[in-house]
Amino acid sequence: MNRFKNKNVLITGGLGFIGSNLAIRLVDEGAEVTVIDNMLANHGGNIFNVESIKDRIHINFGDINSESVMNHIVRGKDYVFHLAGQVSHVLSLSDPFPDIDINIKGTAILAEACRKFNKDAVIIYAGTRGVYGACVKLPVSEDSPTNPKGIHEIANLTAEKILRVYNDIHGVRSVMLRLTNIYGPKAQMLHHHYGVVNWFIRLAIDGQTIKVFGDGSLLRDVLYVDDCVDAILRCAVCGKAYGEIFNIGIDKPISFKQLAGKIIEIAGSGSWEFAPFSAERKAQEPGDFYSDISKIKKFTDWEPYTSIEEGLVKTIKYYRKYKQFYWKS
Repeated sequence: MNRFKNKNVLITGGLGFIGSNLAIRLVDEGAEVTVIDNMLANHGGNIFNVESIKDRIHINFGDINSESVMNHIVRGKDYVFHLAGQVSHVLSLSDPFPDIDINIKGTAILAEACRKFNKDAVIIYAGTRGVYGACVKLPVSEDSPTNPKGIHEIANLTAEKILRVYNDIHGVRSVMLRLTNIYGPKAQMLHHHYGVVNWFIRLAIDGQTIKVFGDGSLLRDVLYVDDCVDAILRCAVCGKAYGEIFNIGIDKPISFKQLAGKIIEIAGSGSWEFAPFSAERKAQEPGDFYSDISKIKKFTDWEPYTSIEEGLVKTIKYYRKYKQFYWKS
């Protein structure tokens, strides 16, 4: 479609899971791509993720919390895709300060850099559906109450509100996205702190047992990363989307026991069993969740096109081929 041909774009967290998939798509569309990633340990930054385009992008190993770095790097960019952040809600239970420092302060530094040095840039923020907490009605729409159950989710909601203020008050255009459970190639596979679908896939590939908490009937919407990237890009170029909040998910949920079963069937290895919730997980468990995506469909004509079976086949095939780059830090 060449929506981004000759456009200058910045991707924060660009060596991570979604960021690297986004970078590859943007290069394919003819964009001039700069990625910034400080390679925070255990957060998914992986130089192999951009192996296929490493000679066609600019890589900066800087930190979004550095005002001098951000003041410089936002200049001349048409779009800023903001994906950098502390992404583990498990870590935030024991140490809340990285979320506050990176997700809140880092977002404010980015927004202020654009206000001062590139007010024409459009910021697209990848937040989380976790800001809703326990839902009051399914599917969950963007006007549902936000009742975060952890510091990580509070920090993401705060970052979202910061960008809304800069959009409404300072004229720095932004789109705020609430992403569901995204899975697919190029995600970290070292631990289970985030990325439940990919972690199930690792266990299956290794022939291990997947622990399904509770009775396995909890519902989630899981979205393949290519569909997620397509939604992000559509929002970036949709003028009427600026200043708006959108769910990026899928309105066809799957239970955890169904998910585990499909992964094991497609992988041809592994097993699953029920496991009790830990006290910590039980306290944060929001219950069933799946997204109402009617708003993003209305604004951009986007809808998911990858079936769960197709997405799992592609993901398992990728990690079996490139296991050496993801199983060890």
